[in-house]
Amino acid sequence: MRRTIIGVMGGSTADPRTEQHAYDLGRLIAANGWVLLSGGRPTGVMEASARGCREAQGLSIGLLFDADREAASRHLDLVIPTGMGAARNVVNVLASDVVVACRGQGGTLSEIALALRFARPVVLLDFHPGAAFLDACGDGRWYLADSAPAAVAQVRALLAEMGRA
Repeated sequence: MRRTIIGVMGGSTADPRTEQHAYDLGRLIAANGWVLLSGGRPTGVMEASARGCREAQGLSIGLLFDADREAASRHLDLVIPTGMGAARNVVNVLASDVVVACRGQGGTLSEIALALRFARPVVLLDFHPGAAFLDACGDGRWYLADSAPAAVAQVRALLAEMGRA
C-alpha cells in the first residue's frame, strides 16, 4: 500500500509556541508511520517539523521554492528543488492526503486555500484565519486543533474516513 503523506504547512518565521507545535507534529507524523511533506526551508515551521520527524526516525520530503538543493533543511530525507517559486504550493497540496497548517502568512494562506479548493481536508493547528476566508476557498473541509496530538487525532479520523487508516 502507498504511504500516507501529511502536508505540514506554516510560516518560514514562527514564534516559539508555533515551532513547538510543528516539532511535536513532526514527531507524531513519524510515530504514525506517515510521510511528512513540507516546503523544506531551514527555518520556521518547515525546519521544526522536519527536525521532529527526523528525531523520531520518520521520513520527510521537502519541495523547495528554489532550484537550489542547498536551500533545504538538513533534517529532510528527500529534497526536491522545484525552482517553481510559490507555484510549488500547488504540488505541496496535491501530493498530500491531509494538510495540517500551523500559523503562517501569505504562503500558508495560499496553501490552505488551494487545499480547500482541491477538496483536501485541512487541520488548522492553533491557527484560525477566519471562517469567512475558509468557507470561501472551496468545498474542502477544515477542522481546528489546539495541539499536535489533537491535530493528529483529527488526521487519523480523516484517514479512516478515506479508507487510508
